[in-house]
Amino acid sequence: MPSYFPKLYDTSLALLTDLYQLTMAQGYWQLGMMDQMSCFHLFFRKKPFQGSYAITAGLEAVIEFVKAFHYDKTDIDYLSELKARDGTRLFQDKFLKYLASLRITCDIDAVEEGTVVFPYEPLIRVKGPLLQAQLLETPLLNLFNFQTLIATKAARVCRAAYPDEVVEFGVRRAQGMDGALSATRSAYIGGCHYTSNLLGGKLFGIPVSGTQAHSWVMAHDTEEEAFENFAKVMPGNCVFLIDTYNSLRGAKKAIEIAKLLHKKGVKLLALRLDSGDLADLSIRIRQLLDQSGLENVKIMATNELDELIIRDLKQQGAQINLWGVGTNLVTGKDQPALDGVYKLAALQDKKGVWRHVLKISESMAKITNPGILQLRRFYNKEGYCYDVVFDELCGLSQPLRAIDPLDASKQQEVDASMKYKDLLIPIFREGKCCYKEPSLTEIRTRTYEELGKFSPNILRFLHPHYYFVGLEEKLYYHKLMLIQEVKNNT
Repeated sequence: MPSYFPKLYDTSLALLTDLYQLTMAQGYWQLGMMDQMSCFHLFFRKKPFQGSYAITAGLEAVIEFVKAFHYDKTDIDYLSELKARDGTRLFQDKFLKYLASLRITCDIDAVEEGTVVFPYEPLIRVKGPLLQAQLLETPLLNLFNFQTLIATKAARVCRAAYPDEVVEFGVRRAQGMDGALSATRSAYIGGCHYTSNLLGGKLFGIPVSGTQAHSWVMAHDTEEEAFENFAKVMPGNCVFLIDTYNSLRGAKKAIEIAKLLHKKGVKLLALRLDSGDLADLSIRIRQLLDQSGLENVKIMATNELDELIIRDLKQQGAQINLWGVGTNLVTGKDQPALDGVYKLAALQDKKGVWRHVLKISESMAKITNPGILQLRRFYNKEGYCYDVVFDELCGLSQPLRAIDPLDASKQQEVDASMKYKDLLIPIFREGKCCYKEPSLTEIRTRTYEELGKFSPNILRFLHPHYYFVGLEEKLYYHKLMLIQEVKNNT
């Protein structure tokens, strides 16, 4: 038996990181900076899939990672063997001894899973000793970026398919085992009703769904025999794949078998199409089913589908009411990565005074927001109206006004009577988890409820309406002042 799986999963995961995180950590340790208090924020810049929003996912994995964070003996032994370019040891024994006893004691706040969020909003805030907060950068991005991307894709797919059900069908095309499991969980958060991934169903309690492959039909002498035998072995899961040879002929054969099964008390649930002109075929097959008294039998489609294809098929009058979506969903095929980043925003000096820091760039879009940030969402009885990012160090202006950091002509004065909620909530305090994790079903429900509070114009697949996200006025002008100071001093 190969040792691949034990090597991957029967170990600590503290080395799920980039080498430079450890080289910086040793630098902080050598300079006596390791316990300097710091504040980092995780956020993303680009709107995924040419839409406007993302659906947060991955927090559960972040929580488990932080809880279990430690360097075991095998980690320390491995690090002790690493060499610098000149042949000397990369890490000192005293530093490795420090790492061996290190545990996370940071305060971590985050936006809950299943929340609709927008570019440049702080989604995870880590406040604590500089060395510890630095070490969390790579794993947090790894755990958050992909899952958020797939939850977002799933939300778009399910929105296109609504009110029909969607089966996540992509384990065979996923990016490895971790990718398959993360995608299955995230797709359920985004709104999928079932998964074909049995391990995902077992681990996460997600309802599973599956039918048959073309090989089942090909293994029999006739399609009729294949359908009849499948009904014998799976009478309660009777879905026939009808396009192995000819979709319409397959449908007619399946209908004849269904009539015979009905007399035996076995109901045909659906016919599945995996190729051809799905709109035209589904319309013609629907007519055949209805003419045969099988109005309750569904038509399922599974052929390289995504939200745009599903939308177009519905506009063409397709009679599909069950959708299996695989590759394009679990890989985020049209945008295979979310550009989430993790940036330092504040440092505390030896006197305990916080100092704002920021990264500047020739592009305004890449200049980070300084401070200890919070995200506030304002709403009324019709739904969500706009978001304001503010700095807990600067406080709030009165009256409260916010400015779009990328377009100062877009400003929003907040009605004092407007209701609001702060989206970054406590997850860890001094390294101890203080958050009661909801069930996966509760997270999925939150996604549906949150999407329902935004205008449909904002949720459009392409060219969505603008949703205002601004920096609180004090923070905006303080940021401009800091940019000028940095430019003057460099």
